[in-house]
Amino acid sequence: MPFNLPIFLTWLRVGLIPVFVIVFYLPDTVLTPRSANLLAALIFAVASITDWLDGYLARRLGLTSSFGAFLDPVADKLIVAAALILLVDQGRTYAWLAMIIIGREIAISALREWMAEMGKRKSVAVATIGKLKTSAQMAAILLLLFAEPLIPGVSTLLVGNLFMVVAAILTLWSMVYYLRMAAREFSGK
Repeated sequence: MPFNLPIFLTWLRVGLIPVFVIVFYLPDTVLTPRSANLLAALIFAVASITDWLDGYLARRLGLTSSFGAFLDPVADKLIVAAALILLVDQGRTYAWLAMIIIGREIAISALREWMAEMGKRKSVAVATIGKLKTSAQMAAILLLLFAEPLIPGVSTLLVGNLFMVVAAILTLWSMVYYLRMAAREFSGK
């Protein structure tokens, strides 16, 4: 297993998950709810930045590896799933939205793994629709974690849940896209 800066950043993202979860369950005497919201949003923002940065550095510095290609999406899925489960637990978003997003992540990860086994990983490589989905999802999660009003009179939770609906729609759309790409490989088209 290689160890370099991009892989360190990916492991950092994995290591942030328990810290992120603990923040929500500390007593109010240790961390006020408002401080917990801010800290959780900051931790998730750092994780989101390392998601972009590890891939950028791996390509830029020529440090790509099969282990890094495996670990990076696993780290992404884990922190997103943890955030969504916490947000549902806190009553800040709807379970059905979280289930759509988490279910799609599992299904597409399995599809990518299966396609890689068959030597056809490129047919289900990340597409623009997947990047749009990720952007909407990250914005939604950050807003829902922070929860404090950013604009007077505008509910951050409402805006965050609107982004969650957009993310869920893009999630389903991207899943259909990736399934069609995989089906094309099998039909020979």
